[in-house]
Amino acid sequence: MSSTLNQSQNATMDDETTALKQLYQTAGQDHLFQFWPELSKLEQTTLCHQLKSLDVNRVNRVWQTAVDAEKAGSSGTSDDEEIRPLPCDAFDTVINNPAKEAEWRKVGLKAIADGHVAVLLMAGGQGTRLGSSDPKGCYDIGLPSHKSLFQYQAERILRLQTVAEEENGKPKGSVIISWYIMTSGPTRKPTVAFFEKNHHFGLHAKNVIFFEQGTLPCLTMNGKILLDSKSRVAVAPDGNGGLYAALRAPISPSSHSTHNVVHDLESRGIHYVHVYGVDNCLVRVADPVFFGYSISKQADCAAKVVRKTTPTESVGVVAMRGKHFSVIEYSEISKEQAEQMEGDQLAYRAANIVNHFYTTEFLKQVESFEEKMAFHIARKKIPHVDIGSGEHLKPAKPNGMKLELFVFDVFPFAKHMVVLEVDRKEEFSPLKNAPGTGTDDPETSRKDLLSQQRRFMEHAGATMEGEIEIEISPLVSYAGEGLSSVRGAKYTRSGIAESVEALDALK
Repeated sequence: MSSTLNQSQNATMDDETTALKQLYQTAGQDHLFQFWPELSKLEQTTLCHQLKSLDVNRVNRVWQTAVDAEKAGSSGTSDDEEIRPLPCDAFDTVINNPAKEAEWRKVGLKAIADGHVAVLLMAGGQGTRLGSSDPKGCYDIGLPSHKSLFQYQAERILRLQTVAEEENGKPKGSVIISWYIMTSGPTRKPTVAFFEKNHHFGLHAKNVIFFEQGTLPCLTMNGKILLDSKSRVAVAPDGNGGLYAALRAPISPSSHSTHNVVHDLESRGIHYVHVYGVDNCLVRVADPVFFGYSISKQADCAAKVVRKTTPTESVGVVAMRGKHFSVIEYSEISKEQAEQMEGDQLAYRAANIVNHFYTTEFLKQVESFEEKMAFHIARKKIPHVDIGSGEHLKPAKPNGMKLELFVFDVFPFAKHMVVLEVDRKEEFSPLKNAPGTGTDDPETSRKDLLSQQRRFMEHAGATMEGEIEIEISPLVSYAGEGLSSVRGAKYTRSGIAESVEALDALK
């Protein structure tokens, strides 16, 4: 009977393999079975599993759309593509606007207190440029406390939950801001392990949800899928815009559950989501001002931006492309446009900082227009197995392409998008470069964060002597609030304050 069962299983496997081969043949990608007779049973099973997980027809569509969009862009044949500044009714600023900022903050804190918001962190990157193989969020920028980026963000969430409770009369411990963390394949295990080792930095584990960014196969210039080995397809991350597809993928790929992030958002009653990148030490996680602004404007999508410093700053800006919102790369804007003025400000000044608001409903709708978004082509030197010879090749020049979607590629599809400008020195200090570079590196991140905390103290009425550095835990203050007790005090010593009381020792 056991022999009969095995024969039945083998027949099923053969039928499945035949069907899979037929699918790939119809899609013009059957070369992936070139080495099938040479593979062991285990290798055949591995390859079949990977090919089943791919939507090969979608891969073909994505490639064709990307190529067509690139051709249209280079030939200037795209319709209705005129680049224009943002319309006035879709743009606001918190700079020199304290009354509006306070109004938006109140609306945002109410939404937080009612349990209607969540945050989503894009944390797929490794700290390679920083000389670290760990996930970037584990990085210590050299603060006196040696807290990681992850810890700072977690403590901001904890503090904001408390502020929302206190200002809306909610019981202690009743307000929850769920934190969704998108990792990549290589960073998922070390990220989860880091959080577990640190007891989720005081957050409840059930409210910290990890999920994984997707991948796409690497392709030849003609759209053929490349093999990394005779039994494995070469893949690469699908860009931070892969976020949208990842929201619909199972949260736990190894389990049989189909529960995904969209389901989870709905089950928790979450209406609004703040999406941001891991490498900004000043990020205001679940910023109540940004939430309140976006909710007040009834936006389905919003971008937080900072003011471009000079016309020549190499940064993408949020502007209009034809009738649609878009991020315009600095290379796409003419010198005349870059220098164009609106009053005393640059017309194209809304520098993109990858800091966005979405309604849950909008995130659900992305699937309906996802195939209209053109992936961006990156031509790369991709190691692969030559189909003809079976040799593993390491090319000296670009031989193929990786396809990426950017998180802002949804902007043109928003029905009601708005843009909020914030103060760069208060909210944006990216960590991009190796120590000692002099810009956007660990030293500038450290300096910008401690300078901000000095401003918190001085704004609260404290005097800071000389060049002392006082690091104020986010558990003490999210954005400068909660420091009324320092008014009139003079601080003479550097140190770390994990509580308001701890500041007394630094006088």
